[in-house]
Amino acid sequence: MMQSIINWLKNNHMLNYSDLVNTLFKQKCLLCDANIAALQPNIHAVCLACLNDLPWHPKTSCPQCGLSSSGQSCGRCISAPPDFDATHAVFLYNFPIDAMMQRYKYGSMLSLCTFFGALLNEKVSPETVDLIIPMPMHPQRLQERGFNQALEIAKVLSKNNKEKLDYKSAERQKLTPPQASFPLKERVKNIKGAFNVNGNLTGKRIAIVDDVMTTGASLNELAKTLKKAGASHVECWVVARTLPHK
Repeated sequence: MMQSIINWLKNNHMLNYSDLVNTLFKQKCLLCDANIAALQPNIHAVCLACLNDLPWHPKTSCPQCGLSSSGQSCGRCISAPPDFDATHAVFLYNFPIDAMMQRYKYGSMLSLCTFFGALLNEKVSPETVDLIIPMPMHPQRLQERGFNQALEIAKVLSKNNKEKLDYKSAERQKLTPPQASFPLKERVKNIKGAFNVNGNLTGKRIAIVDDVMTTGASLNELAKTLKKAGASHVECWVVARTLPHK
């Protein structure tokens, strides 16, 4: 309906359709509540001022794990490489992204998946992978929450590459306590053996999509499982990355 109105306005040269559309279809910034022009490009439901102030993940990070470095592989990845080959993150998990993520996951603000997915799509290159696999949830957790936050982001990310979205090959077979309830060193033990892969992924280049990367234990365990099933390359595509406190 809205597109029909816009098309009509465009074809009616007697009207300044841009001004009229912006008046009729005002949108509020998710963060500051300011009005956003309906035809303003690249705003993603956040005004340009707020968008510029968000905690963007720095380019000078380790390309494999996403932690702070000079832009080269960090010492940890050189001495003990993870099972995933690269990490791409949009933001640091700082305010207001942390608050937005909490509202998305636990407040069922599903509209935010479009915001997160669109920005992640600008960060990565879906054409470089064969499959996009969202971090799977255990069926019980899925029933409790009602949706898989990683899958909803992956749907937006794969909108123009629907054939690449694969949410069936990887399963979470082990119900584990939430990772956040464990000390960092215990998370690897908690997540061990949590995933199962159905089918042969020989030679596949895969991107795992998740909302937040903390220690990377869950992503690493899934990457390890995918490579055991034959994947040749696994990347982590995440909305936000936490950095350890100094």
